[in-house]
Amino acid sequence: MNNLKIIGKELHSFLILWSTQSLSLLGSSMTSFALILWTYQARGSALTTALLAVCSYAPYVAMSIFAGALSDKWNKKLTLLASDSFAAVCTVFALVLLKTEQLEIWHLYLLNALNGLMGTVQQPAMDVTVSLLVPKAHYQRVSGLRSLSTSVVNILTPAAATAVYAVFGLSGVIYFDLATFVCAFMALSLWIKIPAVRADDGEKEPLREAAKAGLSYLVKHRGILDLMLFLATINLTASMYNAAFPAMLLSRAGGGEGALAAVNTATGLAMIAGSIAASLMPAPKSRVRVILNTLLLSMSTENFILAFGSCVPVWCVGGVLGWIWIPIMNANMDVVMRSHIPVEMQGRVYSARNTLQFFTIPVGYLLGGVFVDRVFEPFMAAQNGTGFLCSLFGSGKGSGAALFFCVIGVLGVVTCLAFRKDRHIWKLEEE
Repeated sequence: MNNLKIIGKELHSFLILWSTQSLSLLGSSMTSFALILWTYQARGSALTTALLAVCSYAPYVAMSIFAGALSDKWNKKLTLLASDSFAAVCTVFALVLLKTEQLEIWHLYLLNALNGLMGTVQQPAMDVTVSLLVPKAHYQRVSGLRSLSTSVVNILTPAAATAVYAVFGLSGVIYFDLATFVCAFMALSLWIKIPAVRADDGEKEPLREAAKAGLSYLVKHRGILDLMLFLATINLTASMYNAAFPAMLLSRAGGGEGALAAVNTATGLAMIAGSIAASLMPAPKSRVRVILNTLLLSMSTENFILAFGSCVPVWCVGGVLGWIWIPIMNANMDVVMRSHIPVEMQGRVYSARNTLQFFTIPVGYLLGGVFVDRVFEPFMAAQNGTGFLCSLFGSGKGSGAALFFCVIGVLGVVTCLAFRKDRHIWKLEEE
């Protein structure tokens, strides 16, 4: 109990920030989930829903490297408050369009692009804020808590969003989102004091030079750079998965909105278990080995089980095996990054990371939507209903997405095995 009191005292500000931002994340996630339902019901296309994510990530990736330099220069608290407020204004604008019956899918693409642009500043500011609020000894524990909140959100979002959407429609989900924003905004503005970052040359550098500093750091530290490139390749596979996932479960025999909610809930429960393990487990002897092994386990299970499965329980098992390892991977990745990168450089380096590591996400969403709609679904529709592929992946709409899951599962496994041989990544342990 004494240890818990000490930890609580040392993490007091972080715990307030974490809990209120997690609540706000729940509201935002419910809105995103409801928009996927609204969009898919309107068009019935995986590419249409995938473009929502593409519009969010494209400006995020394109501008991150410059936004991180600004984040290092700007006051962290004001940056977070301004970013949250801008997102809320975009949500209000969507609500007004919805109420006046003028909301179109292209409006959502535009609003997602604006939110993605603001996120380029918000994300590095939040990452640096965590480093400023948390003692180094608690990095792994805090990373586990952040994964825990994400996991809880993943569990609550499908059921809560579906229930509110069914009863109150899209506007009801948006009202809840705005209420959670107010809670998080008040907590950050009134009760959290973020320490100032120690000044360095980055605050005096021109924007272009400050942005280059983040890339220069990565060039000099190949282990960190190669680890980011590894995650970039994994993100390509994961984003193709995310683009195909709703299309498969919403349209496949035995699927539907209930199936989508059930598998997302199972995934969230798995991430809760993984987050608790990440928070409680001692520091491993080899964080690099944990990162590589957990991603290999994830990639070699979920995609194949979802591809060959034909009912909700089997799909839920796939979701559990695929996602239970991710919080453990994230916790160790977070410790490696925070331990190797000086706090006064983190904004610029994390922003360079966002550009390098996340540029594959919009590409993956776009490829996933195109491959499902234009390649794999037509290919499976042309097959004989009693053929070999139909016996493996079923027939009718959704069978092409299932075949696609098998392909990206192979891609994920090959990626993990290839990067296990990268000597620069393994050198991070020596450092």
